[in-house]
Amino acid sequence: MLAVVKFPTHGLAGLLIATSFAAGLNLYATVATLGLLAHYRLLPLPPGLQLLDNWYVIGASLVLFGIEFFADKIPAFDLIWNALHTFIRVPVAALIAYRATAALSPGEQLAAALAGGAIALAAHGGKTAVRAAVTPSPEPFSNMALSFGEDAFAVFITWFATQHPYIAAAIVLLLVVIIVVLVRWVVKSLQALLRRAETQLVHSG
Repeated sequence: MLAVVKFPTHGLAGLLIATSFAAGLNLYATVATLGLLAHYRLLPLPPGLQLLDNWYVIGASLVLFGIEFFADKIPAFDLIWNALHTFIRVPVAALIAYRATAALSPGEQLAAALAGGAIALAAHGGKTAVRAAVTPSPEPFSNMALSFGEDAFAVFITWFATQHPYIAAAIVLLLVVIIVVLVRWVVKSLQALLRRAETQLVHSG
């Protein structure tokens, strides 16, 4: 998602993996971080992403990040907010990955877009699942702590990926594996619970 000039193809892949995950957590924080790093010449963007260092784009991202910062910390409402952002974070992450790899072949661009969207979806899905589990709690602090952690991690992993793309990608891939395992465990647990409930209804009937 970042510097085609500065990084070789495999380094760019590491950056794409990390920043796609960050976009799945908080798209606006990710775009603002990339834009600010590029604007202050700390990160060279490929031609397809140079729009991100425009102050209008940076400003809009910061405003939207501010709105999300508060909206994402309101129990119950955050679930609606995240559900709506399924149709924003994932497609935009895929688009950024596609534009970042404009120097590659069309097939490689498509693969990058699909991978970026899939990683963003994993991050977004994991975030939403955790929020759904925590929201029923009567106290709001756990929800707020999760939101603060997600915001901070999105900014950190975006910056860290510009310095250490391989390590950042390894961290993200490990998190993706954990998310997939947890989601499968939750699904199996729910299926077992439904089977037990169905069995009890049959016996009681």
